[in-house]
Order: sequence, then structure tokens, then C-alpha cells
Amino acid sequence: MASKNGSLSINSENIFPIIKKWLYSDSDIFYRELVSNGCDAITKLKKLEAVGEYEFPDGYQPQIRVNVSPEKKTIVVEDNGIGMTFEEVDKFINQIAFSGAADFLEKYKDKANDDQIIGHFGLGFYSAFMVADEVEIDTLSYLPDAAPVHWVCGGGTDYSMKEGTKKEVGTRITLHLSEEQTKFCNEWEARRILEKYCAFMPVEIYLNYEDEAERLRKTYEEKKTKAKEGEEVTLELTKPLNEIHPLWAKHPNDCTEEEYKEFYRHVFHDYREPLFWIHLNMDYPFNLKGILYFPKINLEYESAEGMIKLYNNQVFIADNIKEVIPEYLLLLKGVIDCPDLPLNVSRSALQNDGFVNKISEYISKKVADKLSGMCKTDRENYEKYWDDIHPFIKYGCIRDAKFFDRMCDYVLYKDLDGKYHTLKDLAPEEEKTEDEKAENADSTIVDENGEELEAEEPKTTIYYVTDETTQSQYIQMFRDVDKQAVLMKSGIDVPFMQHMEQRRQDLKFQRIDADLDDVFKADTETEDAGDVEEKLTQMFRKALDNEKLAVKVEALKNEDVSAMVTLSEESRRMQDMMMMYGMGDPGTNPADLTLVLNSNNALVQDLIAHPKKKHHELVCRQLYDLALLAHHPLAPEEMSAFIRRSNEVLKYLAE
Repeated sequence: MASKNGSLSINSENIFPIIKKWLYSDSDIFYRELVSNGCDAITKLKKLEAVGEYEFPDGYQPQIRVNVSPEKKTIVVEDNGIGMTFEEVDKFINQIAFSGAADFLEKYKDKANDDQIIGHFGLGFYSAFMVADEVEIDTLSYLPDAAPVHWVCGGGTDYSMKEGTKKEVGTRITLHLSEEQTKFCNEWEARRILEKYCAFMPVEIYLNYEDEAERLRKTYEEKKTKAKEGEEVTLELTKPLNEIHPLWAKHPNDCTEEEYKEFYRHVFHDYREPLFWIHLNMDYPFNLKGILYFPKINLEYESAEGMIKLYNNQVFIADNIKEVIPEYLLLLKGVIDCPDLPLNVSRSALQNDGFVNKISEYISKKVADKLSGMCKTDRENYEKYWDDIHPFIKYGCIRDAKFFDRMCDYVLYKDLDGKYHTLKDLAPEEEKTEDEKAENADSTIVDENGEELEAEEPKTTIYYVTDETTQSQYIQMFRDVDKQAVLMKSGIDVPFMQHMEQRRQDLKFQRIDADLDDVFKADTETEDAGDVEEKLTQMFRKALDNEKLAVKVEALKNEDVSAMVTLSEESRRMQDMMMMYGMGDPGTNPADLTLVLNSNNALVQDLIAHPKKKHHELVCRQLYDLALLAHHPLAPEEMSAFIRRSNEVLKYLAE
């Protein structure tokens, strides 16, 4: 066999990536690339065996062995795959960006294609130079009478090739690490990285196989020595650090509930059981498999931040790639494996094309189908999960119009009694008769200048509660007249309601303290109502030293309610938005806050009948603060004043 010396050939469109730091963003990724190459080499050999061009030796076990040595500062990655001839090393290694995987697929594309080959670009091998000052290759081809090859390169464009000494078919790559990268030959660090990138690669991977086997052998001998007579001692086998048949690659019918839960615990290290999951299994028009879990999240104490792991042929690519996973589904936890993904040369980012959008739409549709199907056929469990999953669904409705269309009728609203309703339950769409349609068409509205205005369709009002404690007074009033409201207590609810109003023009949401519905008012009405309201307005403005205070007097059915405040829905939402952006103070009272006094309440009637009583100013202030307390927490100085007045009132009662 001839020897050869020369300079690496660099294609003009693929500049030599030994300009180390520019090929990959993370230097630890070389482990993934070298192990992936080993998987490809074994996959190629299996294909050759399948088409009758190769016969495995007795006892053949496909595997990749990684050995690290802190003493030698080396990493060795060895496979028992197809190997390379002198000419193939010259072609696939010395000519950068000539992909051996692509060349092999072209040659055998019509013969066997059940197994996928990972590599596409021919650049993965050179990631070794990100951490190594020198790289060696020892390889022996599967071809009969092939000679072993030894290749070495010191990190520049110069290399050396000659006949080697390898005796088994396959390839061994040895990295001599640079001083600043020696952390990668630490066994625990190597294990961590391999478990990150290679946990589900399709070929068994062993780390420091010989050392581990020796440790297990010694343990076996020790147990055997200590064993009692007749006690059976078994020899543990060295286990690979990866799972070559991940759960997502199986058919959903072949997976048990416990397997799904165990996979979730293993991958995400979350020992709370997931609520439920969706197994994705698609072969056409693209190949995609995966499992999406809906985790149990306590939004009061933790953020709704999930993790979607993206794989390509069981090779880890990245977490949470937004091009593939709809943004709102990144709140979930799961894995997606799509061999058809158009990756760039670093395998960590996606080429932007319509195919990626189709995958994203497919995932979104599968999630919507699962949820809507559960609502239709398994309503009891759907309601049980709702409090945990509603942030995912509402966020999805806001972000994705198609997801909204699929899920709008399956969003649940929990009422004050804890019962769940769909939008159709709360606001059934009524079919108008032909006469009603004609009447609406003929009716016109004109403004003060005689200009014709478009008539607004009547809206269905859905009342809601954000805080059952501070709004308890209003809730009781609703219960007294058998009216219902829904609970909207999550941070996502306000933008969701606004989005719902934009998409459904026939709806409006209103917090129960935004206004007083006529159903709460008594039928009695006094002739001097206007005079009474004016007197009480002046009395309260003087007592509170607030000339702009808005006061309204109403005769309410509930005589126990003395005073309450209302704030228009528009103002309250504006206030909430300002607070969200740090521009507001929860203790600040908006300008259009209205104090409502109940003329059927004995205390208010006393104010009306005896406007000059000694303690009326104190009573006015106390009534106003009590009304505010039922609306929102008082500011610190307001609360201090309220407590002082409360003590003063008690003192008068004790006299």
C-alpha cells in the first residue's frame, strides 16, 4: 500500500471548518457529530448485509465505544461499522464537505431504505478540531482484502496517510485534546454530554466499556466470595448509556400508560405525573413522530415554561425550536423526531421553508384534535384537567387563528359554583327569523346631525370574577338574584377575553363590579331621587375632600349593602394594563370610579334624613373605604386611616 502526503482539498463553497469556532455554537457538540458518524457507519453496514453484499461475523453486536483518558488527555470514539478504504479516506476526509452519507444513499437508494442515515453535509468529523490539537483516524473497510488506514492531522491543512494496524472492521477516531479543552475527557462530563445529545441514538453506546466491565467483574467476584452457600450470584452486564428504541418510535397501541409516565420522568426529571399526552405518529406527507405531554403546573409558584426536544433520526438537535413547534406549545414538554427536517450544516438551526410551517401546522392540529375530542367524549376528565391546561389553550387561541377556530367551542368557563360551561352554554347563538332579519335591515339610527349610523348588534354579556375575596360583596349580590359569573383569575385571562371579543363581535365580558345591572335594583323609586343624590354627593365630596367624586344613589334589593364602587370595564382594563407594565399603582383610584349608595340601606337613609348629625363626616369616610375594600386593597396610608376610624367608631359604640 502506498503512502501519501499532501494538503487538504477545500471546496470554494465550503471553506475549511477548522476555523474552529465558527462551525458550531457549542464546542461540546463534537461528541454528537462523531457518535452520529459511527451510527451512520453501522447503518451502512446493515444495509449492505440486507442486500446480500456483506455477512456479519458470528456474534456481531453493533456498538459505539467512547473511551476518555484524563491522563493521556485523549478521547477515542470507535464503531464497528462499514470502515473506509485508503481511497475513501482520501475522498471523504481530505476533500472537505464531500458527504460520504450522501454518496452512499445515492448508490443504494433503490435497494434498502428502512434505516435512516443521519449525516448529510460531510462536515461533522471536523468538529473534532474544535477541541483537539491533533486527530487520528484508524479504519478498516468491510471489503475483502482491504488494508487498514492510518490518518493523522495536526489541526492545519496538512495531513499524513499510510497503512495502519487496525484488525477489526470499523473506524476509530482519537482526539488529542488541547490544554484548554481537557474538561471533555473527564468521565462524568463525557457522560453528561453523551446523555444530552445521544440518549436515543439507534446504536448502543458505551462509555469506557473496558473499565466498566472490569468494575462489574470485580463486584461479581466480591459478591461471590461473600455469598452464603447455595445463594445465587449473577453477573451484571454492562449497560449502554442510551435507549436505542425510544418510546416515540413505537406505535401508540404498543405503549402502556406506565411507559409514557416513566419516559416523562426519565427525560424531563419531573416526578409529578403529567396530566395526559399526545402521541404523534405520521408517515405522510412527511415522517414525524413524537410525544407531547401536558404537565401539571402551579402557576402561582412557577412559570409555565415547558421544553420540547427536537430530534432528527433519534439525534438530539435542540430544545424549543420555534420554527417547528408553535410558540404556544412550547409551554408543553415533549419530544419531536422528524428525519425530513431541512437542517443547516450545524444541525442546530432550520432552513426557512414552507415544509417547516407544514410541520408546525400539523402539530397544532393534532393537539387541537386531541383536546376537542376529549371534550366531546371524555368530558369528566377534560374538566378535571381544565384548571391546569387552560393557560396552554387560551394562549394558543390568542397566537394562532386556526387553533382558535378549532378550540373556541371547547374552551371551558368555570362558574361561581365550580361548574364548567362552554361558550355555547353561556352565549348560545340564536337563529333569527326572517321577520327579525327584515326588521333589523329596515331599522336605521341617525346622529344629531341627521347622519345615518350603522345599527349595532346586541351583545351577550358574560360577567366574570377575578378575585373571589375582594369581590365577595358583588358575588353575594349575584347569588341573591340567581345570576351567574365565571372565574377569570389567571394572568392569561384578560388578553384572552379581549381576543375573544375581537373575534366574536356578539360577545362582551364585564367584571361583576363594573356596573349595576337592573336586576339588582328594587322597583321602588322616589320622586326626589335627584335631590337626594345631589345632597349625598355634596356630603361625601366634602367629607372626603374630593370635588370630583362621582356619586350615584340606587335603591337596591339587598338592604344590607350600604355602599359599593363601580368602575367601567374599559377603565379597569386600562388600569390593569398599566400595572402590567409597571406604570400604575394598585392603590390608586381611577378618575371614573363611582360610589354607589343604597337608598334602601338604613345607614344611608340616616344620612339622608339627618345630614347634620355629629359623626356623619366620619361615617361618610368609613362607608367609602368599606366600599373600596370590596373593590381592591387599600393603599397603606388609606388602610392606616381606616383602622384609626374603625377604632374611633368602636369607641362611640361603647359610650
